Amino acid sequence: MSSSSKAFQWLSLVGIIWLQSINGTNTTFPAYSSQLKNSLSMSQIQINNLVFASDAGKLFGWFSGIAAIYLPLWLVLIIGSLLGLIGYGVQFLFVTNQISSPAYWQIFLLTMVAGNSVCWINTVCYVVSIRNFPLLQQVAVGLTTSYQGLSAKIYTDIVSAAFSSSPHKRAQAYLLLNSLLPLLVCAVVAPLVRNIDVGTGEPRNMATGFNLMFVITIATGIYAVITSLGSMIGLDRAIGTGVFLLMPLVIPIVEKIREKISRRWNLDRENRVYNVSIDDQNGLESIESGVVKEEEEEEHSTVQVHNGVGEVQVHHGIGVKEEIGVTLMVQRIDFWLYFLAYFFSATIGLVFLNTLGQIAEARGSSKTSSLVSLSSSFGFFGRLMPSLLDYFFARSKYMISRPAFLMAVAAPIAGVFFLLLNPANVSLIISTAIIGVCTGAITSISVSITTELFGTKKFSINHNVVVANISIGSFLFGYSSALLYSKEGNEDGSCLGMACYRITFIIWGSLCTFGTVLALTLYARTRKFYSKRS
Repeated sequence: MSSSSKAFQWLSLVGIIWLQSINGTNTTFPAYSSQLKNSLSMSQIQINNLVFASDAGKLFGWFSGIAAIYLPLWLVLIIGSLLGLIGYGVQFLFVTNQISSPAYWQIFLLTMVAGNSVCWINTVCYVVSIRNFPLLQQVAVGLTTSYQGLSAKIYTDIVSAAFSSSPHKRAQAYLLLNSLLPLLVCAVVAPLVRNIDVGTGEPRNMATGFNLMFVITIATGIYAVITSLGSMIGLDRAIGTGVFLLMPLVIPIVEKIREKISRRWNLDRENRVYNVSIDDQNGLESIESGVVKEEEEEEHSTVQVHNGVGEVQVHHGIGVKEEIGVTLMVQRIDFWLYFLAYFFSATIGLVFLNTLGQIAEARGSSKTSSLVSLSSSFGFFGRLMPSLLDYFFARSKYMISRPAFLMAVAAPIAGVFFLLLNPANVSLIISTAIIGVCTGAITSISVSITTELFGTKKFSINHNVVVANISIGSFLFGYSSALLYSKEGNEDGSCLGMACYRITFIIWGSLCTFGTVLALTLYARTRKFYSKRS
């Protein structure tokens, strides 16, 4: 692969990072849900149904998977941003009285459209990562996906810095940003999300870039956590985050400089070759021929790259168990173990994070925005964790399989729901951070589990089927918690006190324990396959 290709390869990764940073629009809902509830006179059940509507958009995420096969990726990206513009933009016009007061079903439908927009942008990010980094798919996908964990913090910082502190105005600000920011970033990044002719270079050729990228990413996460816990004003936080998001540009710039140096060195080398004797030249060609032959054999045994969507078959390391589509996938026991383990762990965690505004309000906490920012920051590290482990410890004998990792991060989610029965504010803070880390980790690792168990050829469709569990869980768990909330509440539908969510936390904790057992079963069934790690 040429240095020029490497520069564009890294530039595509930077573009994906920017896309993921603004693509978590649905994660901002807890920050303004209480204001939306009051301004539109909604009940707790109606608010929880809107959470479901946002996640229900993922039920139709497979449309984006099909579109990514037949349409240019830039067009898929623009379609996703336009859906977000419609979904959030029309809601903004409603709450600002620019158009007549909406019926509840209209808000529900618009929220579903907005939620679906996330799938389109995610699909493009996954496909580009898999295509452009065929030997380091998990690292590229996990690293870029981690930035989606920062979305809620980024939006919260911008709202705090640029908009009124009035609760009603803040709700309007979130809807405005959710509608416009993804569209603007997609328009800027669209030229970068394309296939790069990466050849079949060795992973070690990417080591310097990924090492630097991890340093920048970890520094970004540390900054996010510190500013979430600290008292820095919104403008300073927003500017600081913006600087950190620009830092990855250093890598393609360095690659471009290396390209120019390499080109000049090659010209000098060609000039020197003319002065070499015929015999020496023949000897040099013989040596070079042997080197090329050896490299070709090594490359053939390492990777096979196809032109389809994510059609990358890795022959080093684990590879994939089988290449199958949705029809065969849903007939596999492994699929249902995986699907339900996700359902009874990360999905419940996401429902908790989506209702964090109401949970904090019921417990008497006035720091909902801080909690949302905290969960976002820790979710960032959770999403990054699998990539760090995979990149630095993939060949270590102590590296556990991904189903085992799924089990390891599902267990703490079960534990913290029982911790939430403690009324102390510190228990809410600790639980929010842990759930943020664990749900983020499962979200990231699930991409690799899907490709390893069911292949990469139909990944864009298969994975959208897997994450459809989030929509189902959002409705079941959200609706049941809303019913219990209303049961404990006053005649006006409001509820204050630990009793509002006590039974809900006990149920969620018990279900997450069951999810951990399912993850353990999946690990046992796939242990032989993962033991083939070279």
